[in-house]
Amino acid sequence: MIAQTKTGQDLVEEALASTDSGVALDEIVESDNLADSLTHLQSVIERNALESEKIAADLKLKRESLRSVYENDARLSAVEDEAQQKSQLVKEEKARLLASPQTVAIRTSIAELTAQKKELEETLSNHLLNYFQLTNSKSFDTSDGDQWEFSVAAKVKTRKK
Repeated sequence: MIAQTKTGQDLVEEALASTDSGVALDEIVESDNLADSLTHLQSVIERNALESEKIAADLKLKRESLRSVYENDARLSAVEDEAQQKSQLVKEEKARLLASPQTVAIRTSIAELTAQKKELEETLSNHLLNYFQLTNSKSFDTSDGDQWEFSVAAKVKTRKK
């Protein structure tokens, strides 16, 4: 029978087993297991990272191919050109309407009403502030017997230099 040659690991394990330090052998086995686990984990991580890079490259190629399909499609280009022309026509028609006497009159009327509303709201705000200072109430009675609530707000204006 041929004698088997023992590996360095076998000799270490035998030496440790022959001593009363079984605890040390357990620590070595645990350490070896941890090292194996870490090596395996690193291998899995590396494999997944490489696969992720490959998929990212494939995605880039596919997106470029899709973009190329859209850019090289004659019907799509024709429809986009037509849409751009229609959009330009819409802009021109809006400009024409904005310049018409009817639109100018309506816009002027809107501006006047907006100014009137702003002036009325400022006056109303002053009256409501006075009312609040006199009554300490945030609602007032209406002529039909209801109550109308309001809020009080303060605003800081810009400093005069």
